[in-house]
Amino acid sequence: MTENNRLSVHQPFDGALIAELDYTRWPEADRILDRAVAAFRDRNGWLPAYRRIEILRRLASLLRGQRDAFALLIAREGGKPLKDARVEAERAVNGVELAAESIAQLHGREIPMDLAAAGTGRLAFTRKEPIGPVVAVSAFNHPLNLIVHQVVPAIAAGCPVIVKPADTTPLTCMEFVRLLHEAGLPEAMCQVCICDIPTAERLVTDERAAFFSFIGSSKVGWHLRGKLAPGTRCALEHGGAAPVIVCDDADLEHAIPSLVKGGYYHAGQVCVSVQRIFVDNRIKATFLETYAGGVERLVTGDPALIETDVGPLILPREVDRVDTWVEEAASGGAQVLAGGNRIGDRLFAPTILLEPPVAAKVSTLEIFGPVTCVYGFDDVAEAVSRANALPMAFQSAVYTRDLDRALDLSNRLDASAVMINDHTAFRVDWMPFAGRRASSYGIGGIHHTMADMTQEKMTVIRTPSA
Repeated sequence: MTENNRLSVHQPFDGALIAELDYTRWPEADRILDRAVAAFRDRNGWLPAYRRIEILRRLASLLRGQRDAFALLIAREGGKPLKDARVEAERAVNGVELAAESIAQLHGREIPMDLAAAGTGRLAFTRKEPIGPVVAVSAFNHPLNLIVHQVVPAIAAGCPVIVKPADTTPLTCMEFVRLLHEAGLPEAMCQVCICDIPTAERLVTDERAAFFSFIGSSKVGWHLRGKLAPGTRCALEHGGAAPVIVCDDADLEHAIPSLVKGGYYHAGQVCVSVQRIFVDNRIKATFLETYAGGVERLVTGDPALIETDVGPLILPREVDRVDTWVEEAASGGAQVLAGGNRIGDRLFAPTILLEPPVAAKVSTLEIFGPVTCVYGFDDVAEAVSRANALPMAFQSAVYTRDLDRALDLSNRLDASAVMINDHTAFRVDWMPFAGRRASSYGIGGIHHTMADMTQEKMTVIRTPSA
């Protein structure tokens, strides 16, 4: 909430005020950009690899010592259940350590020059250099780990970075950047900009920005990409409506707890959250009975309590939206097997919709709420066709005990990743992470982002005898 050039940060669970922050207006944002550019242009001041490694290792140590404090802050300002916030804090430590280790891989290569007579008598090699100032615009749903994935690769690559966190979750970002400076990083190398949308757009589209990192809605990301200055590279991470195919031979004892976690983790506010579940009709009745029982047992409530499984949506208007979408699906013939109702202004009950209309919003758009949809199928080819039918594609999943079937469906699903006997929200930070088509641009993952934020420079030496 903004008022009188100030940002108010509230707990999603009960609306309690946590903090009030001053907004950065363009004149100061302009100076922030100037400081980043000056740090980049001072080549004598570039941090050598060993210094970047030292800083990141020190950061990891500081972060490890404050994991519990970060977890509680994530739960309070982001609404993520404490048990999951603790996992996020631990993962952030691992991400920083991974970046420190990956700096050794940022090296150039030798270019063979004697492949033709024209190159004889010359030596050539490349080096990796930082691309320049990075402007990172982040999202609320992983307020620590997304910042790690956008900021730490820039630091590891030697790039100054300006980060704009989500208005709803700026405190985690600010505390993380404070630790970065405490770890020894010069302040000009990482600056936080709490600003409104027009100021953020000016930052992103300014010709001084060399790289734009964005995590958020597809509409905003693609809009901003179209306005980037010539030469600015970018990486966009949006979302999807992740499909799952449950075959007739699936191990339901394993599959159902996995799907419950993948569909309702952080109230479904995850870009690869389980959303569309296609189940073979021969096992659908058994699947639904057990799945509905698992969803109904989820504890919904205060994210700061360790027993809570599903916390609030980030804003009351998101509860309104999810409620509207569920009502639309039910009016169109979907059967509500669990939930289907809001719990006050800030929570929505974990919900299962059976056979919502193909054209309903819950079937075609990213729900980003605690709702999964189940559809029966007789022919797996039909399930694959429906899974592939949307303009967005990210991670997908298949549950089967048949290896040949698993590999066949992995080939046929149009997705950036296919999880076999695991839910669509699985991720580790060293694997490539990217959607297809409208879902993203570029490849995420610590090492992949570091590579994106560097550029090769070649040196060619002509020997005296040439």
